Amino acid sequence: MTMHRVGRDITVLADSLEVPGIGFLCVNAFVLHATEPVVVDTGLSLPDRNFLDAVGSAIDPADVRWIWLTHPDRDHTGGIFALLDAAPQARVVTTFLGAGIMSTERPLPQERVFLLNPGQSLDVGDRTLRAFRPPLFDNPATVGFYDDRARACFSSDCFGAPVPSAELAEGDDAGALVPEQLRAAQLLWASVDSPWVHTVDVGKYLATVQPLREMDPEVVLSTHLPVAGGLTSRMLDTISSAPGTDPFVGPDQRELERMLAGFEPGGPAPGPVRVPEEAPAETPARGVPT
Repeated sequence: MTMHRVGRDITVLADSLEVPGIGFLCVNAFVLHATEPVVVDTGLSLPDRNFLDAVGSAIDPADVRWIWLTHPDRDHTGGIFALLDAAPQARVVTTFLGAGIMSTERPLPQERVFLLNPGQSLDVGDRTLRAFRPPLFDNPATVGFYDDRARACFSSDCFGAPVPSAELAEGDDAGALVPEQLRAAQLLWASVDSPWVHTVDVGKYLATVQPLREMDPEVVLSTHLPVAGGLTSRMLDTISSAPGTDPFVGPDQRELERMLAGFEPGGPAPGPVRVPEEAPAETPARGVPT
């Protein structure tokens, strides 16, 4: 995990995960250094990650007042209970549905839950965090927010993009990808993470993009993208075109067996996965990028 500072107020805790055949996926969490400090998401649920140590490099955990859980998927909740133990004054910002989903594995302590819906706001002392539902999401409990002081949009999974290397994934600049490379990766991620986008009423979907245009953030902070400064308009144009792209179709059992047959323990990982060329015509297929 690496750390980056965005302006005076935000620390990015940047991690990554390799997705065979697709690339490397950023898995970011954030510390917002407000008067009442906020930790946004809590990293991967993998045994070799110590999220609390990472947070402690940016802020004394005991000073944390809010833990904003953008949604309760396992790549957002890895360190939440350790952080709750280390931050006795912190409350978890989530939705009724988010708290309910968490309760199916390990319930959040109810006295420390703060329910906040899209359209509502949270005062953290020196700024107001305005909650919104991102245009693209993979969990119905997803809630991002806009920081009106830092002019930063915390977008959860929306705007994510797999990148070619761990160095890029844990870097501090989405602009390091050439525009067409970033566009293709974001459209791929939209199809993988939000497959429903191919079946929506396009007009209604575009209406969910418009509030972000009006928001006009200087920087977009996505869980699955390096820091994106000055790219908002271009990225909004990209996700606006997502409904019209080809749906992603992953490898089937035969492709998995081909991968495994070409893999030697201790040797290099198999090459990029591609969708079988024989995919039925009625099921549009798109190969994943190399």
